[in-house]
Amino acid sequence: MQGYERKDEVMRQMITILGPTASGKTPLAAALAAEVGGEIISADSRQVYRRMDIGTGKDLEDYRLVVDGSSTSGSKCGTQSAVDIPYHLIDICEPGTKYNLFQYQQDFMDAYNNIIGRGSTPILCGGTGLYIEAVLKGYQLSPVPQNPALRQQLEGKSLDELTQMLVALKAQNGSTMHNTTDVDSCQRAIRAIEIEEYNLHTPAPRRELPPIPSLIIGVDIEREARREKITRRLKARLEEGMIDEVRRLLDEGIPAEDLIYYGLEYKFVTEYLTGKLTYDEMFTRLEIAIHQFAKRQMTWFRGMERRGFKIHWIDAQEAMDVKVKQILELWQ
Repeated sequence: MQGYERKDEVMRQMITILGPTASGKTPLAAALAAEVGGEIISADSRQVYRRMDIGTGKDLEDYRLVVDGSSTSGSKCGTQSAVDIPYHLIDICEPGTKYNLFQYQQDFMDAYNNIIGRGSTPILCGGTGLYIEAVLKGYQLSPVPQNPALRQQLEGKSLDELTQMLVALKAQNGSTMHNTTDVDSCQRAIRAIEIEEYNLHTPAPRRELPPIPSLIIGVDIEREARREKITRRLKARLEEGMIDEVRRLLDEGIPAEDLIYYGLEYKFVTEYLTGKLTYDEMFTRLEIAIHQFAKRQMTWFRGMERRGFKIHWIDAQEAMDVKVKQILELWQ
């Protein structure tokens, strides 16, 4: 692995790599980590779950690189070696559980402090904008208990009705949490309402987690290129066994409604396996949903810019060494 000389305290800050699905964030983060001696902290709300691999796009092979003897920092030694990039917050809980933002903040800080303590560079990488913003800004959160009475009151309402209620509560709270990226099912919307309702009536505790200074890199992929890559990748994942992956989870006894809660691939493949959709209906609806999801991700990231975050956008279709060099120049 090539070592990139860090000359001052500024260069010790975290690097954040964000972007929509299919933009190539993970390979870029891994290539950068190999260059600077970094470790990757995932910011993906679904990759935390074990055995949910194909549908969440873990692509763990991206974390194993063959590095030659030359680097963007200019050193040359003429040899090749395999590098396993350390990663964190992937495969940390069981399917069927409800991982949440509060837990993510705690787990992030544990990983971040451990990485800093080893003298490595933390690289936050993912597409879950709420998770990214929460740790960069140091959101003031507390664990929110379930409210059975509220859940009973909301049972049977449509997603549109729940979304309208959520929008009204967010306005009362002045909240930027829980946009449509995060509430694409009734279960998620009810949990979001539960959190906003709790925060409306419960005094917030003193903030314990500090904001994290970071160089923020956005991977910008042109819309048509993104759409083509999403479709190609979806076909590949179905061929690689994504349906069998979901079937195994159902066979383990995980309720279908819990898998539907996770959205996107798990929602539509579960509906296909339970007979609610034909294969063609599943593919078409899932493809549309992923395109819509990528669009909403970009809406969130643009919103981060309006909320004061400086995001340095780089072209996803540039060569990898060019992208890494651009980031290193910004990092200096």
